[in-house]
Amino acid sequence: MAGRIEDYALIGDMQTAALVCRDGTVDWLCLPRFDSHAIFAGLLGTEEHGFWRLGPAYASDQQPPTAARRSYRGDSLVLESEWDTQRGTVRVTDFMPPRDGAPQLIRIVEGVSGRVPMRSALRMRFSYGRVVPWVHKHDGRTVAVAGPDSVWFDTSAETYGKSLTTYADFTVAPGDRIAFTISWQPSHKEPPPLPEPEQSLEATEDFWREWVDHCTYHGPYREAVIRSLITLKALTYAPTGGIVAAPTTSLPEDIGGVRNWDYRYTWLRDAAITLSSLLRTGYREEARAWREWLLRAVAGDPENLQIMYGIAGERELGEAELDWLPGYENSAPVRVGNGAAHQLQLDVYGEVTEALHLAHMTGLARNDYASLLQLKLIRYLEDHWQEPDEGIWEVRGPRRHFVHSKVMAWVAVDRTIKLIESGDADGPLERWKELRDDIHRDVCEKGYDKERNTFTQSYGSKELDASLLLIPQMGFLPPDDKRVIGTIEAIQRELSTPDGFILRYPTEGDNAGVDGLPGDEGAFLACSFWMADDLAMIGRVDEARKLFEKLLSLRNDLGLLAEEWDPHLQRQVGNFPQAFSHVPLIDTALRLTASGAYGG
Repeated sequence: MAGRIEDYALIGDMQTAALVCRDGTVDWLCLPRFDSHAIFAGLLGTEEHGFWRLGPAYASDQQPPTAARRSYRGDSLVLESEWDTQRGTVRVTDFMPPRDGAPQLIRIVEGVSGRVPMRSALRMRFSYGRVVPWVHKHDGRTVAVAGPDSVWFDTSAETYGKSLTTYADFTVAPGDRIAFTISWQPSHKEPPPLPEPEQSLEATEDFWREWVDHCTYHGPYREAVIRSLITLKALTYAPTGGIVAAPTTSLPEDIGGVRNWDYRYTWLRDAAITLSSLLRTGYREEARAWREWLLRAVAGDPENLQIMYGIAGERELGEAELDWLPGYENSAPVRVGNGAAHQLQLDVYGEVTEALHLAHMTGLARNDYASLLQLKLIRYLEDHWQEPDEGIWEVRGPRRHFVHSKVMAWVAVDRTIKLIESGDADGPLERWKELRDDIHRDVCEKGYDKERNTFTQSYGSKELDASLLLIPQMGFLPPDDKRVIGTIEAIQRELSTPDGFILRYPTEGDNAGVDGLPGDEGAFLACSFWMADDLAMIGRVDEARKLFEKLLSLRNDLGLLAEEWDPHLQRQVGNFPQAFSHVPLIDTALRLTASGAYGG
């Protein structure tokens, strides 16, 4: 059975990523890309669907022992796990070198004290656990082949096969270092080069150390900010600059429920806010790469802007269900692809325009096509902003006039007006100023409940929505506006969990709610960070700091967050780790630091 979601560590090479459990099991790895088929899919099924366990040997009638300690080595994505056993202590170092050739996952076992019996159990299953590969020896190396894929397994330890699994049993003493490596290669090509684990470890540490040195944030929350930045960098697909929302699919928002989605794609919204955080902390090269990715993905067709694309800009992300996988803790179905790709979400135009605006304001070299794209997006919005849409939460129920969508349409027009006023673009300035005023007036008249002094989820509804917390952050209204304060307080009253975290919107249990789905979900962590931001903006800084630090306490021992927090089960839920949680963590840390609202 897979571990709890927060029991996993992330390692990756900025093209794909693996999840490593506390017991030394790799339960999730897609090769060669984030969105490729998994060769280890035990996370969404059983051991029969692929895993790689490396740790102290244990009796067959026992559970594998969990590491007594684990941490990343400094500010890096190199994971160290240590086990204390009756016979001594052993350390396993797991990492994926930034890719220069074949993708590799390297695991180095090191004896610390005593003599510790160890076991490696490697069960590769291609195509999300459905295909058993042909495993054989080739020039002394072990290779697994199925269709277009081959995975090469290299180690100095003696290996043997049993029950369609490759094992190695060995003992380590102080100073012993034994490396294990898997490398992916198209099956029709020559074998990948023999790995050089120690050199790769040094190069990987150097890469992360140099990258972190560019961070411009040195405030009191630096540890949390750095770990979040490293996580965001790990979710960036280096060849194209695309940023995945998470490296996993179908980790449930509701344990045992159907709210299971594939997040291994580039949402324009998630990527745009990630870009904003990177820019605010000194990472302009990542911002430039994402802008180039955006221009390629959208190409000359902004009228058909999708809300998400593949990591290389692919448009077709057809959704399918993998019925041979039972799902994480029996949360079915397991989905790959995402049917929301072709939804209408008008807020995306605002997020993309805001990101381009911030890039421009922070001195990123001008790109004429980026400015042209921004103008085209506004021309589209000019004709379509009054339409209902599926909104930021990708509802699968009827379209509505979501207030957040209209606010972000206003943001898109506002930022484009600023671009024209700066002299870096030409456009119908007066006409678009009128458009900006029209949208603002429409929202304030139709999306505001005067009796309750709060904005609502959509025009004519009484429901609330945590995305309304972005109204002051986007500059739609000032923080001291009574309607803003009323909305913040209404969300605190009606969308807070007993422990003070924020739900996205009301759900309806067994009945399909506004999102068209049965079941409930946990507190959405991004929304809780937004609440902390808003509280700081309206002067309730002590309350903001307490909420922020309470949110930090939800991170796992490695500083990682999933999408949501289940207040009933007291555990993380949803895809993991989630960019949409780590980005607002960074933003809130920056805001609290600027306001001086921190303890110590």
